[in-house]
Amino acid sequence: MIPLLLAALALSTGDSLPVSSPSLLGMPAGRPAPIEAAGEGLPVRSPSAVGMSAARLASIDRVIRRGISAGGYPGAAVVVGRKGFAVWQKGFGRLDWTHPAEVSPGETVYDLASLTKVVGTTTAVMILYDEGRIQLDAPVNAYLPEFTGGWKDSVTVRQLLTHRSGLPASRNIWRIAHTPAEARFQILTTPLACRPAACFIYSDIGAATLGIIVEQVSGIGLDEFLEARVFAPLGMKETGFRPDPSLRDRIAPTEVLPPRGYPLRGEVHDENAYAMGGVSGHAGLFSTAADVSIFAQLMLNGGEYNGTRIISDSTVRLFTQRAVGNRALGWASADGSGGSGRYLSNRAYGHTGFTGTSLWIDPDRDMFVLLLTNRVHVARARRPAKVISDVRADLADAAAIAVMDSPEGVLAMPAAFRADRAVGWNGVERSSKARRSKASRSRRSSKSAKARKPVSGSSSKVRTARASKGSKAVAKTRSSATRKTVSKVARPSVKKSTTKSARPTPARKPAPRKSGAKRAQS
Repeated sequence: MIPLLLAALALSTGDSLPVSSPSLLGMPAGRPAPIEAAGEGLPVRSPSAVGMSAARLASIDRVIRRGISAGGYPGAAVVVGRKGFAVWQKGFGRLDWTHPAEVSPGETVYDLASLTKVVGTTTAVMILYDEGRIQLDAPVNAYLPEFTGGWKDSVTVRQLLTHRSGLPASRNIWRIAHTPAEARFQILTTPLACRPAACFIYSDIGAATLGIIVEQVSGIGLDEFLEARVFAPLGMKETGFRPDPSLRDRIAPTEVLPPRGYPLRGEVHDENAYAMGGVSGHAGLFSTAADVSIFAQLMLNGGEYNGTRIISDSTVRLFTQRAVGNRALGWASADGSGGSGRYLSNRAYGHTGFTGTSLWIDPDRDMFVLLLTNRVHVARARRPAKVISDVRADLADAAAIAVMDSPEGVLAMPAAFRADRAVGWNGVERSSKARRSKASRSRRSSKSAKARKPVSGSSSKVRTARASKGSKAVAKTRSSATRKTVSKVARPSVKKSTTKSARPTPARKPAPRKSGAKRAQS
């Protein structure tokens, strides 16, 4: 009887039928049993089994495909996970605009760009913090003596993590460094742009410095540390720096005409990371969506996955809670910007990457949203950055709206997503001031038209009145002209003499005028 009820329920919701009920297997009822163990990534479960709506999640497909058709990116991999399962794991489009291979969330390898900062560098710092080998409020030069001079002596590890160290956003190190050692030297000797803690500057230089701290403290390369302490223990076999050339056909290409002078595929897109040998704290990681979903679940689980603890739960809480402004330690807090959408909870955190990647994790909903694209690869859209920004936000919103068992209730579906409107994607986006000016002109024009429009039933009266006014005006004008003319005739000007005369000459009497002239004089 129970299997029949389950089958009926599955058919009514449109979801696939679970293999068996958790209670029948003696498993905890809090998390449903997987219907299949995915070859890569998290186990897969139907949306309804984890309290989500498949119909609402389907809007994700439309949003991602609109980004592709608009020319924002050739393909994308998406994973939405909840309660320990992948509930919406899909590939869209192709690796590039002409490549025959379709995107697969478990096979296609993407350049993660700045997701390296959180998936790699921040995680390494958390591990060393757990072990007492890195202190958040210790000065950076306690670990890196070369990082010194002026205000730099007071910069702390915490300030590097929150982007308040005063370091600039970046600099063209790749132009002056010829070896990774030279690039490292340039990173550590970069002068500050402002006093520490006095300003917020999102800094690649700061993240690269954190990576060097990890190497200095651990005694091994950042890539080696992460492989040994994070990726291998978690089974993230597709994640790492400098992917092997044998994976080339599975790697989504990035820029076609970079400063290096040749198309990039399997080499880090960021020029400074490339100058550092392809391994840096700010960029360089490659991975698949399925692999990154394991990392996302690790964070939701408080630093543990599949029986393996990587980070303590207290450290995960410390690093992911809002610290200053909209920044946590290494992570960004969801505040409606940065592609986090409108509906993620106040405790949600995440990060984005320049190549078109993003990861948002919502502990309150026990959910994460992951997007990988290569939007820097010959984007055909006029404004590809606007396309990816809207798609990221729509993806986060669609996932949050699909949650049906939230204590706060079910969110209403929007009338349209940003991708449906596609404002500014391939056209010129007017500023709000220009739009207000145009609206004001339109209102004035409308009022003017109404004022000119005659009132129904009184057209002839209006025309008569206008004609009468016109006749009076003409008559008045003619009368005025007549008076002026007659006045000139009646009063001829007398030229004054500039010389004195002995006897004044009496003026002549004017000749008699006709009655019309007399009327004009009077």
